Amino acid sequence: MTTQVNTSLYPSKEQMREVMGTFCTGVTVVSGFDGNGNPVGFTAQSLTSLSLDPPLISISPARTSTTWPLIRRAGAFCVNVLSEGQRHVSSAFARSGGDKFSGLDWTVRNGHPAPRIEGALAWISCVIEVEHDAGDHTLVIGRVVDLEASRNVQPLVFFDSSYRSLA
Repeated sequence: MTTQVNTSLYPSKEQMREVMGTFCTGVTVVSGFDGNGNPVGFTAQSLTSLSLDPPLISISPARTSTTWPLIRRAGAFCVNVLSEGQRHVSSAFARSGGDKFSGLDWTVRNGHPAPRIEGALAWISCVIEVEHDAGDHTLVIGRVVDLEASRNVQPLVFFDSSYRSLA
């Protein structure tokens, strides 16, 4: 049995953006390597802690992303939770194309195959557990294989279409 849904009752994209913009989020860069060993990444706000046992998180790259398919092929990614002083990093990774890692300090730690951006508030290294189509995005569930946080910096916060400070 198929349920008929009246899509004219759905809110518009503009309404969704306006209302969801009232939800304050951190800002992350999801990073990985392409098939040639080059670091790639994109800015993302959707990060959710799903499970402690097993340790799982979710991210939601846009289905139009050209970077996510490169990272998917590698099978692993790192969520870099950006610190307050990394607005320029967020902006650089929000753009399409180009070498976003140019001039940026990053490392690969503990043998996990995804770049960690130096100066980030936290790093969450994952292997891809499963993906699901979710409208105009892909819901990606990652199994956490390593993580670390730095407590000496403040987070980069995004609210109402602007970067904000906790102070």
